[in-house]
Amino acid sequence: MHVSRRQFFKVCGSGMAGTSLVALGFTPNAALADARAYKLMRARETRNTCPYCSVGCGILMYSKSDGAGNVKESIFHIEGDPDHPVSRGALCPKGAGLVDLVKSKDRLRYPEVREPGSNQWKRISWDEALTRIARHIKSDRDANLIEKNDQGITVNRLLTTGMLACTASTNETGLLTQKFARALGIVSVENVARI
Repeated sequence: MHVSRRQFFKVCGSGMAGTSLVALGFTPNAALADARAYKLMRARETRNTCPYCSVGCGILMYSKSDGAGNVKESIFHIEGDPDHPVSRGALCPKGAGLVDLVKSKDRLRYPEVREPGSNQWKRISWDEALTRIARHIKSDRDANLIEKNDQGITVNRLLTTGMLACTASTNETGLLTQKFARALGIVSVENVARI
C-alpha cells in the first residue's frame, strides 16, 4: 500500500486528536446517547385560527414563561394544527410566519384615535374606544335611518354605515355578526377576505 506524506500526517493528526479528546474525558458514545431536550416539552399549547384569510387554517401556538407568578407567558413557536379539518397542519407562508407578527415591535396592542384636525394618534382605553364606536353608530343611525321606502313599506335601512366582518371566524360567529348588523339596519356588510 502506497501512502503519501500528506496522507500519513492526516492519519497521525486525527489519531492524536481522538486520543487527546478521550484523555480529556470526551466519549462519543455518551455524547451521542444524550438526547436533546424537546423544545416544546414544558410549553403550553393553545389552539387557534390563522387571522390572515378566509380559509381559516388551524394553528397551534406554544407559549412558556419562567414559572414566576407575575410573568406573562410568551409565544415562541407557531405551527399548523394537524387535527384541524380545514388545513390538516398545512400553513401558507404568511401563516407560517405568524410568530414574527406576534413578536413585532410595530404591532398595534391597544386602541388609538386621531381627533379631527390633529395629525397625532392618541392612545385610549378599550372602554373609551367601545363607547365612542357605539356613540358614533347611534348618532349616525338617528340621523340617517331610512324607515320607509317610496311605496310606504317599512325597510329600516342604514346606508351610511358599513360593517367589516372577520374572515377566519366560525359560521356561528358569522351568523351573529349578520344578525347584529341587520338589527341596526346596516345594509353594507363586507368581509376582510375580499379586501
